[in-house]
Amino acid sequence: MTRESKMESSTTLENNPFEGLSAQWSTALVAVVCERCDWTFLAPPDYAHYPCPHCYQASLTLMESSLEGLPHLYPPELLLEFTLKPGDLTLAVERFTRDIPFAPDDLNPKMLSRRLRRVYLPMWLVDADVNATWQAEAGFDYQVVSHQDHFEQYGGGWKSREVTEGRIRWEPRLGTLKRHYPNVAAPALEDSTRLQKALGTYELQQARPYQAETIAESFVRLPDRAPQDAWSDAQPAFQAAAAQECQEATQAGHMRQFSWSPEYANLNWTLLLQPLFTTYYQDDEGRPQPVLIHGQNGRIVGVRRASMKRGQKAALTILAVAMVLFLASLLVSAASLLLPIMLAFGVLSMTAALLVGLGAVYPLIAVWWFNRQQR
Repeated sequence: MTRESKMESSTTLENNPFEGLSAQWSTALVAVVCERCDWTFLAPPDYAHYPCPHCYQASLTLMESSLEGLPHLYPPELLLEFTLKPGDLTLAVERFTRDIPFAPDDLNPKMLSRRLRRVYLPMWLVDADVNATWQAEAGFDYQVVSHQDHFEQYGGGWKSREVTEGRIRWEPRLGTLKRHYPNVAAPALEDSTRLQKALGTYELQQARPYQAETIAESFVRLPDRAPQDAWSDAQPAFQAAAAQECQEATQAGHMRQFSWSPEYANLNWTLLLQPLFTTYYQDDEGRPQPVLIHGQNGRIVGVRRASMKRGQKAALTILAVAMVLFLASLLVSAASLLLPIMLAFGVLSMTAALLVGLGAVYPLIAVWWFNRQQR
């Protein structure tokens, strides 16, 4: 077998594990994993050109033999597109880099924008028919009018005034409920709660049917929670929706101690992809610091670090200026032996040198305090 034939055979074998995957998604994809943060992705075939778009601290490794162990490899039914305008994205990046004292050289809008990567995060949506009995305490607002007596020392003695107080009347309620609840969100990732707390929610009503060209040159995070595992997190959302409907049905202003005994039927699971920009900058030690940007509203999340190296350089520069002023003050003071009036200028120069030298501490304190606040 010739060398060219061997290379062709090797390439074919390498691509074989992902032929079915690419056919299902209608675009060329490979499955990769970051051995640093354990995030798994479907990535473009040229994935080796990029570090992990989540932690940016390791290269991505091809997953040829472990595809069967992943919870879900099928394409999504729905997808949220990147709707953040380029101008708003630029503003978000600029806001992130603003007001950082002595920011690292690598932390600037140009570098962050150049390294932007498009990532899609998975989320489960579940539909269900619910048949339940429920009970709760419904609260109804009402007002109580009373009179209070008070003494006015300079106004003629005791007087009475009318006081209106708002109160809530609690009444027990119970009933049955039969409803169909569509598109109740459930986490597809172990990190979903943390990511949602940091980035905020997405406008799910803007979801569109999946199209292969939408994810071109993007990384798709694979779910690490199967629907059966995510179901326990979806049930509180069903209960919250039911409690809201029961409150509206009773025309109550408040509801507490809601409990129910539901029976679920006709569960239908849908995979939704949510848009996320990621980028990074390098700190003083050369470690990548990831930055995440919401693909719809532009909310940006990441650790902002000031550079102690730049602070030290600024401090040394200030000390150098102070040293020059100090030497100048010595020369001026020496000249006062011939011209006594120069002594006053020498004292002023020495005082200025002392004040400038004390100012050299500011860059170090500013960097230390800013980084401490970021923790």
